[in-house]
Amino acid sequence: MSPQTLGLIIGGLFPAIFFGLSAVFSRPATQIGISTGFYLTINGLAIATVGLLFCLALPERALSFRSGFFTVLVGSCWALAAGMVAIALTNYGTPIARLVPLYNMNTLVAVIIGLFVFSEWQDVNSIKLLIGALLIVVGGSLVATS
Repeated sequence: MSPQTLGLIIGGLFPAIFFGLSAVFSRPATQIGISTGFYLTINGLAIATVGLLFCLALPERALSFRSGFFTVLVGSCWALAAGMVAIALTNYGTPIARLVPLYNMNTLVAVIIGLFVFSEWQDVNSIKLLIGALLIVVGGSLVATS
């Protein structure tokens, strides 16, 4: 198996499974009775625990101020998004099956920013990218309005 294929499995397939499971688990977590603050705090503790396990399991120990700063931004954006999902589940009873396709349109946000900020537009097939983006929007809209 090529390193690129392995990278797609480790960085694409497995995260898709775990992100999907986390979305599914968020529904009972918020429905059984938890405030958004405790939901995010317990989530953060779980993330910190898994992070420590990765520190112990992997030999790399790189850290700089800049990388730490951007990592804080990653966590803050994720926490804001997770908190809003929890509010939608708890306060509005929005079905997770309708929320997930909408918030997974985050793909488009990342693609657009990657294209321009990181100049990735030089390495992509624009036609395929536009068709894929259109399918994401149509699919998310169809599921959200079902």
